[in-house]
Amino acid sequence: MIDSKKTHDPERRAAPQNFANTDTTMTFSQEFAAQLAAIDGVVTAEEQEAIAALPPGSALLVVRRGPNAGARFLLDADVTTVGRHPNADIFLDDVTVSRRHAEFLRHGTAFEVKDLVSLNGTYFDGVRIDSALLHDGAEVQVGKFRLTFYASRHDLKPQASD
Repeated sequence: MIDSKKTHDPERRAAPQNFANTDTTMTFSQEFAAQLAAIDGVVTAEEQEAIAALPPGSALLVVRRGPNAGARFLLDADVTTVGRHPNADIFLDDVTVSRRHAEFLRHGTAFEVKDLVSLNGTYFDGVRIDSALLHDGAEVQVGKFRLTFYASRHDLKPQASD
């Protein structure tokens, strides 16, 4: 038998809902905006300018995900170290990054990423690697940081015209 007092209680009514004046303004951090851009594969106008300005024999890494999303690192030396060690050329301060995690090696106008036997590994386009030759737009993951590699426009091979 159903207790009518529990199913139909006149004292218990839903509060009236007025959604007419519930406008909300939300503000997002630059880090969040950079992460959204990375998900969409969007290169901002500022990043496009930085990539276009790269001299021959150099490259740019852009942090797409991680604590400092949007940060950019210039690769213009024969060896660029990455890690949690304060003396690393690219200092990534997170426990998922080994003190001496990886290196970016320049071979003429080509770049290679090499894992330095790190605990969490280094990933190239989603695959754990010991070393890999980078291509324009490649994703490198070091700990929880995801970085996109952009080669100097001067060093890209011209596309064959149709």
